[in-house]
Order: sequence, then C-alpha cells, then structure tokens
Amino acid sequence: MPLDTLDRSAPSLFKQRASRPSQLALYSALALFLMVADARFKITEPARIAVSTVLSPVQWLVAQPVLAYQNASRYAEVQQQAVRKEDEARKELVAMAQRAELAEELLEENGHLRALLGLRERMTQPGQAAEVIYDSPDPYTRRVVIDKGETDGIAPGSPVLDEKGVVGQVTRVYATRSEVSLLIDRDQAIPVFNPRTGARSVAYGDPSPARSGGMELRFMPSNADVQEGDLLTTSGVDGLYPPGLPVAKVVTVDRRADSAFTRIYCEPVGRVQGVRHVMVLQPLNRAVHPEAEAQAAQAAADKKAKDAAKGKKDGKSDKGRSGKSGDAAAPAQPAKDPA
Repeated sequence: MPLDTLDRSAPSLFKQRASRPSQLALYSALALFLMVADARFKITEPARIAVSTVLSPVQWLVAQPVLAYQNASRYAEVQQQAVRKEDEARKELVAMAQRAELAEELLEENGHLRALLGLRERMTQPGQAAEVIYDSPDPYTRRVVIDKGETDGIAPGSPVLDEKGVVGQVTRVYATRSEVSLLIDRDQAIPVFNPRTGARSVAYGDPSPARSGGMELRFMPSNADVQEGDLLTTSGVDGLYPPGLPVAKVVTVDRRADSAFTRIYCEPVGRVQGVRHVMVLQPLNRAVHPEAEAQAAQAAADKKAKDAAKGKKDGKSDKGRSGKSGDAAAPAQPAKDPA
C-alpha cells in the first residue's frame, strides 16, 4: 500500500477533551478526596516527608540572604547599644572617680585642718590658718604664696608650719597675700636644737635636685655627736621661732677624713612640697601672751593706784608741815610798837 494513502493524524474522537467545567469538577473532587484521605488515613504523610527532605537544602539556601540581613541588622543594633552603654559607663566611671577623688581630697584636707587646729590649741603663741594659693614663679627659689597679708595681721619673719612641723618663714608681706620661703630655699636658715645631745646649730636650705630638696647642717666639727635619725627642733635663740617645734630629721652623716667638718644632710619634717594649709604664727619677739598682757595691765593699774595713793599722802604731809611751820614762825615775827 502506498505511503501517501495512509492518514497519520489521530481520529477526531481522540482529539476532544473535557470541558472546562468538567475539569474543574474533576479536580475539585480529586482534591477533596485527597484532603479527606490525608486527614483520615495520612496517606500523603510519606510523600510530604520525602518532599520536605528533598526541598530542605533549597529552603536553607533561599533563607540564607534573609537570615544574613536580619543578623546584620541585629548586629548593628546590638553594637550601637553596646557602644552607647559603654559611653554611659565611661561617663559614670569618670564621675565616680571624680567624686571619689574629691572625697579622698576632702578627707585628707579635713585631717590636715584638724591637725592644724590641734596644733593651734597646743601652741601658746597666737597664729592663724592660711591656704597656699600657688608656688612662686621664680624657678630658682622655693617659695609659696598664701592668702593672708598685711590686712590680716601677717608680719615679716612670721613662722609658718603645718601639722607636722615648720615649713618656712614669711619673707614678703603684701596687702592681701604673703610670700613664704620654704626651709629648702637656698637663702633660708633656721637655728635648730638637738634634744638628744643638747647641741645647737644652724640648718640651711639645700634645694639641689640630687636630694630632691632638703637641708644641711654646716660647719659641724668632724667629732660632732650627730646620728642618723636625730630629730632637730627650733632652738628659739633667734627671737622668731618658738622653741621645741619639729624642723628636720637627720638622714645622712658624711664624715670625711680630709676635712675638719662633717656634712650632715637632713629631711624636713613638714610638708615643704605640696602643702596646702599652713599655720602662720606671730614672731616670738612680737607675740604677747594674753595672760602676760593681763598681768601687765593689772600691774600697771596697781602701780597707778599706788602712785595716786602716795601722791595723796604726800599732799597731806606737805599741808601738815606747812601748818606747823606757820605756827612756829609766828612768834618769830617782831612785835609792833603800840605807839
């Protein structure tokens, strides 16, 4: 049979499909059947598990960009919160450190002031408390400036001490301020007394940086009885410092065989460096004790009363003597002639 006589197309019967409503009804019934069967008999559970297992890597891969974006956003937010909390913690730490430093400074200042008040109660010489404002701008001297001056009764030569001992002497007085030369100033000298041996000497300031500022006993003989640890006090022979105030402590005794003198270095007892509050005493030659002043006033009053009583008594005596002399001299007058 020739090939051109064969009809290769399908019959029209097999080309026809179900209508749209029929397909919708069929698929709806199938879906309803599957839902009921899955709900009652779990017939699609193995298929669901298999599909989920197969699709889990795809789900993980697709979810990674979203998770990365969420993690990045959360990291940035957490980092901002951490930076903010760190800044707040640093500010609070700085504030706490400032408060702690201020409290420690106030405690130390209260201790110094209490010690100064106790020293003032023990001292019979009048004085007043002062505060160090600043150090002298001259780099070749060791001086400080206090907030008391001539208007407050500060006199040149006034001893200046803290709660531990002598720190210097007032060398210049202005209207509202005064300049204090510290014991370690090169031009400062103070007579001292060694209570252990009873020897007197003079301590000079030695501001050399090799010893970080100190004092030196000069012109001491090589056989002088001075030992390390001896406490030197004021002798009171200069008429400015009251006797018995702690001045310095001997730290080094250098006896040289080739020299007739011994080099003795001392360390001031008072805080000559970093002192803030000091006590300024009146010079010994100007200070007057209240009891001595009262005794002097009483003695002057008694003397005045005695002088008044003596003058009154002398006046009565002179009057009596003049009366008696007049009576005695009356008969000595020549008699008048009755004619």
